[in-house]
Amino acid sequence: MTFDLAVIVLNYRTPELTGDCLASLVGEVDSGTRVVVVDNGSGDGSAEPDRAHDRRARMVGVGFRAALDCERRVCRRQQPRHPRRPTGRLPPAEQRHPGTTRRAALVARCNATRPAAGVIGAGLVDGRGDHTDSSFRMLGPLAELVRGANSGPVTRLMRRFDPALPPTTEPMEPDWVGFASVLVRREVFDVVGLLDEGYFMYFEDVDFCRRARRAGWKILYWPQAKVVHLGGGTSRVTEPTRMQRRAPRYYYEARARYFAKFYGRPGLWLANGLWHLGRAVSVTRELFGRQVSHREHEGVDIWINALDPLRPRRGAPS
Repeated sequence: MTFDLAVIVLNYRTPELTGDCLASLVGEVDSGTRVVVVDNGSGDGSAEPDRAHDRRARMVGVGFRAALDCERRVCRRQQPRHPRRPTGRLPPAEQRHPGTTRRAALVARCNATRPAAGVIGAGLVDGRGDHTDSSFRMLGPLAELVRGANSGPVTRLMRRFDPALPPTTEPMEPDWVGFASVLVRREVFDVVGLLDEGYFMYFEDVDFCRRARRAGWKILYWPQAKVVHLGGGTSRVTEPTRMQRRAPRYYYEARARYFAKFYGRPGLWLANGLWHLGRAVSVTRELFGRQVSHREHEGVDIWINALDPLRPRRGAPS
């Protein structure tokens, strides 16, 4: 069977959300689309026959990225005659708006109008339909000063270093897009390679987009293709109550790896120092009654792996 689009849904301990995600695809796919569910070693029964929803592959504790690459290889091996076939990645906490799959596939096939667009990100909305950030400026050490301060005046003064871009209803070319829902041309994988296995979750999207841009590909944000993004459905890092929760260790491991990989170990230390400088601003604001703006123990946790940020990851977290 030939197909033009592979939609890959990754499950990590979210069987109910996986089922909801697949239900939202009913009527959105045709004979030219293959939908695959990959369980990422959940270990909670998510991949058992009575819980799996059209499961085609199972990985055992090898991480968010590796499950995607496993299925991408399967699709490529079975369909060698379509070099421009896009691959869409969709975590279980995402649900498609009507027509999104067909529109996104159409965008991916627009070689005549967008021949250099190798990575195409969808517009994200939350469960209430409100816009959530999904297109960004490049993430560098100075962005940590903005994030640490979490202050309107500082953000406005250093806007060019603030990763978040304002909402738009028109297609645009940001530096990177979030991989909550993304289409990638197969040629990009052929040229750039796969997502970095050193990340378990988080920062693999900006890493991949940086490498794609370095190889000459453009990143396209296509807001007309909307996806409901239930932030924190898998890890709770991005859920609304994140400021009252300590982020998991793998989040900071990924952060350290990203900064060290692109800016060196001194760049990671600089990013951490700038975060603390900004944090001095936000702490002062909190003393005057402003809401706490950072995660528990973040001032300590950002130094996780600071001495050896690129060391190999030791499998999935428990």
